[in-house]
Formats: sequence, structure tokens, C-alpha cells
Amino acid sequence: MKNNLFKILLLAGGVLLNSSCNEEEFLKEVPLDFYSPENSFINAGNFEAALTDLYSRVRAIQSVDGGANLYSEVLGTDIAFNARLDQSRLGSYTVSLTPQGDIPRQHWIRWYKIIGNANTIIARAATSNVTEAQKKQFAAEAKLFRAFAYHKLVHLYGGVPLILEEVNTPRTNFTRASKDDVLKQIIADATEAAANLPNVDAVKDGKLSKAVANHLLAETYIAVKDYDKAIAAATEVIDKSNLRLMTDRFGSLRTQPGDVFYDLFRVGNQNRKAGNMESIWVIQYELDVIGGVLTSSGSPMNNLERVVAPAVFSISDPSGRAALLDNASASTLNSGGRGVSFVRPSDYWTYEIWGLDPKKDNRKLPATLTDIRTSPFNIVRDFVYTNPASPNFVGKSLIDFPAPNWIAASWRWYPYPSKVTTPGQHPAGVVQDAAKLTLKTTAGPTFRDMYMIRLPETILLRAEAQLLKGNATAAAADINLVRNRAKATPVTAAEVTLDYILDERARELIFEEDRRVTLSRMGKLVERVKKYNPLNAPNIQPFHALFPIPFSEIEANKDGKLEQNPGY
Repeated sequence: MKNNLFKILLLAGGVLLNSSCNEEEFLKEVPLDFYSPENSFINAGNFEAALTDLYSRVRAIQSVDGGANLYSEVLGTDIAFNARLDQSRLGSYTVSLTPQGDIPRQHWIRWYKIIGNANTIIARAATSNVTEAQKKQFAAEAKLFRAFAYHKLVHLYGGVPLILEEVNTPRTNFTRASKDDVLKQIIADATEAAANLPNVDAVKDGKLSKAVANHLLAETYIAVKDYDKAIAAATEVIDKSNLRLMTDRFGSLRTQPGDVFYDLFRVGNQNRKAGNMESIWVIQYELDVIGGVLTSSGSPMNNLERVVAPAVFSISDPSGRAALLDNASASTLNSGGRGVSFVRPSDYWTYEIWGLDPKKDNRKLPATLTDIRTSPFNIVRDFVYTNPASPNFVGKSLIDFPAPNWIAASWRWYPYPSKVTTPGQHPAGVVQDAAKLTLKTTAGPTFRDMYMIRLPETILLRAEAQLLKGNATAAAADINLVRNRAKATPVTAAEVTLDYILDERARELIFEEDRRVTLSRMGKLVERVKKYNPLNAPNIQPFHALFPIPFSEIEANKDGKLEQNPGY
């Protein structure tokens, strides 16, 4: 099926008449009983609804589906690989990244749909009857969505078509703009958004704000090598937005064992209303609310727990009995919920960035490793048998008493970050037995709101800009803001490199940042996949630094030329 660059809804009819009536008046459509742009953008509520749709679309793209087929933001990068070791789900670049493949097609279609809808909001706001202040804010919010979409597209595909006006007739003559022109447009849109959107402490949780715009400006100014402006934009976020790193226990499990980094990822703790002062943009997943996606009985959306956590429910103990009570994953820190092992953190993330040896038993971390981000609360490095029907092994370690089917298939268990799940906080609808803390097979979603941008990322962007400007001392000072909160050993200026900053981003932001976009922006994707990802190292090629332009878009664009990226 051919897909045009923007597949928009066209309500059209063709009539051939031989009439003396005024042709122009006859052809003028006046919608009476259906929605169209002409009758859908009348009042402020109409614009709010259209903007809500953009939030929903971003959430759908960032959400992890049950099969992880499109979870290429981390899969196949330096931090994660296909745990099942097959060619699907980006197990192989040569299989998954083709012009006919679903991964490049879905990213292209979905981000361009956001751009198309944002353009309609921008165009209609200018001619609407809402107040001048509302016109500015609605347009600024839509332009920030457009900038964010182009930020994704330009780092995934390179230069792409720049569409800045509402498209209301079919077009088949798109051409690619240069990467520089796309980056300039991102800066223009984000600059307007920063000037017209409220501060982060003045918007509802989950809404775009001045801080989001300045964060995107900082990242884009780095891409165009304007480091002074990048530092200035990041500083607006870090020092002038009423944001700060959380340093004390807080939120729903603050009285239980854990630490502040663990608290950041517990249910209900992501937003400012919960006292979280480092949240910049949080994707909202209201439970059992129409439009909130997640339900107490499960959901195909936001399945980070399902795809990342190991499939411990499938382990048998050395005697052949089920390792877990009732052969279902317990909702405790031990087992990580109802995982199925599609996306496994690499040894680079699990061991190397912490200074650990993957060939050694790392359950007991060295006393010198004080970084709370690798504490047992935040990286689960041991599995304990829990089935009382197996008295010889209950309470004992899988590492000490290996299961034969774990040895045969290492995807059944591996260390994982606890941030992907919500131990002990699953809704009742997916709990099989509350007393035994077992889960139904319908469990799998991560039942909390998800960070899109968190303050440590902005701090590390400023560190990157400082380093590239030549000020390693200032870069180290920024990195140490993040490391000090984590109780990690401070880094010296002599140790700071771009690779060190990527390591620190991995320690702090795994399964939060779009790692592929970060590596692509920094020109590091292929290099680091070859170095740290043993599954994808043999099949990634230099041209895989960018996605291919989907063949369906090239084919449908019959009156223009969409150049394919080299190598495809």
C-alpha cells in the first residue's frame, strides 16, 4: 500500500454539471454535519483538544508495545540488545533497517503526522477568534511539538522534507531539506516557544513549558556547534526554572528501604505535584482513566516492564521444579514483574560503566562503589528462588545454584534496572494472589508516568557543551552535580571526554533518554555499537548511522525526488 508523506483526511466529492450557476460558489464547501478544520478551530477548547491529541501521539510513539518491535530508541545501541538473540526486534541491522522495514516507516509516519497536525493548529490559531495571548501560546506549543518531531527525524534520517504550512491538498512533490536547514528550523520554533510558553512550575504536569523549549535549544545548539548559546539555554533550565535535583527520600515508598534514585521511579513520584522538582516533561499514564491508556487489567502500551525485565517465570530450579511460586513472577524487587526478555541491557551498562568485571559474581559490590544508581534497589543483580515446593532451593541464589534451563537460555534471567518495573505497586487487576505477591500473565506495563526529560539530562547537555567549548573544568563541575546526588566518586577535569559523558548518561538515564538519537547526534552510534554490543557489532555498517527513507514514501512521491540515504 502506498503511503504519501502526509496522509490526511480528505473529504471530497466529484460532480460533473453543465450549469449556469457560479462555479466558484458551487464548489465552495460549507461543512454542516462533520468536523473539518473550518469548523473545528473556533474556540480555545478546540485548540486545547487538538493539542491534547499531539500529547497522545507523542505518548504512543514513546510507549513500548508488547512485542518491542519498534523499541529502537535503545534496542541495537550500546546499552541494549535483543535478549532472545534472533534477527527480529533489531537483532540484525541488515534485517530490520531496510527501506521496506517497519521501524523506519513507523517513525517517519508518526512523527510527520505530529508535524502535520501541529501545522494545522499553527495556521488556524492565526485566523481564529481566540485572544491574542491564546493565539501566541497555542502556536508556541504547537511549534514546540513540531520542533521536537523534527529533532527526532533529523537525527534518525538526516535532512528531511521541511513542511511548515498546513497541507490540505494531496502532494507528491516533496524534497529533502538539508540537515542544517532542519536544525535552524528547530531553533526558530523552540526559540518562539521559549518566549511564549509558561515556566515549568506554572503548567500542569505533563504539559510543555519554557524549560522543555530551552532544553531542546541546548541540544540543538550543540548540534550546530554554537556552544555558548547551548550553555546559555541549558543554564536557563538549570538555574532559572525553579528546578533542582532531588536529594532526599520522597514519595510513595519513602519510608521503606531504598534510596532517592529508587524513589524517582516509584508509582506516583514523577510529577511536581508529588514533590519531584527535577521533572521537566513527564508523559502521563493515568490508570483507569479514559484516554490514560493504562488499565488495572493490563495494557498493550508502556510495556517497559514486559520487554526489559527477564522471563524469570520460566526458570526451573536445579531439581526441575518451578523457581517461582505458582510459576508466576512475584511483584517484588527479586523478579521484576512479568518480564519476557526482549530487550537486555548490555554488559557495558550492567558492568563496565560501574568498573565491574562481567565474568565475576558482582552480587556483593566493592565498598569503593558508592554510587546509589547501582545499589541492589536500582540494579537487581541476583535472583532468589521463592517456590516453597522446592525446599532445597527456596531462598537460595540462582547464581549459586544455577538452573539448567537458565544456563541453556540466558535470557531467562539477567541483571536489570528496577526503574523498568513497579515492584509491589502493581494494580489489583493484574495481581494473581495478593498474599503470595504473584502476578497474572496480563501484567507487563510499567504502571507509572514516564520521564521524557529530567533535569540531569539538561545538566549533562551543558557539560557536553562546556567540554566541546574547551572548558573541561566546567564540564566536570556539571557532571559532578549528577554524581554527587548519586554519592558517586567525583570526576576530574582530566577524565572528562565525550565518551565519559555518554557513560554518565547511561548510568543516569537508561530507558529514559532516546539513546539512538543521542548517539546519532554525537556521531557515535556505529562506533559504540561495534565496541559494546556483541549481537549487533557484526551486522551494523557505517551507513546504518541513519535510518533509510521508507520506500513507500519514495514511491508515492512521484512528482518530486526523495533521495535515499547512502548504502540502502
